[in-house]
Amino acid sequence: MTEGLFGRLSGRGASSKTASAKNFEVAMSDEEWRRRLSPEQYRVLRQHGTERAGTSPLDKQYGAGIFHCAGCGQPLFDADAKFDSGTGWPSFSAPLEDMVETDTDRSFFMTRTEVHCRRCGGHLGHVFEDGPKPTGLRYCMNGVSLDFHPGETAAEAKPAADKP
Repeated sequence: MTEGLFGRLSGRGASSKTASAKNFEVAMSDEEWRRRLSPEQYRVLRQHGTERAGTSPLDKQYGAGIFHCAGCGQPLFDADAKFDSGTGWPSFSAPLEDMVETDTDRSFFMTRTEVHCRRCGGHLGHVFEDGPKPTGLRYCMNGVSLDFHPGETAAEAKPAADKP
């Protein structure tokens, strides 16, 4: 991933370490996150893990609705932006405005652009420059990091009431 894409998406040049040190609107102790999330959600959202390709039923979910952060309930993606990337992960051409942030991820001897929830900092996946027009972007998300709210529209989407 190029720094050009990173700069275009986030407007800043921080590393993923900066994101973990940032103060988010929803902040919990490690123990609170462990109690709130399933073990797999915790591994992906809080430890920057990746689910196995093809394991999420959300990859094939194409009904109308909004995808929210499984950690804090923040609305993230409209189903209208979802497309079949063939990768085995839910993929979107764009997030809802100002709902995600990005950081440079230099793990595994490569540079990628990591996507995380603006509200809680939860790791969602990565964004790549091989998506469809008009954005040319592919937000490749871990399904376990998302909650789908069928039938919801972007205009009515708000963080889930049962989430902090």
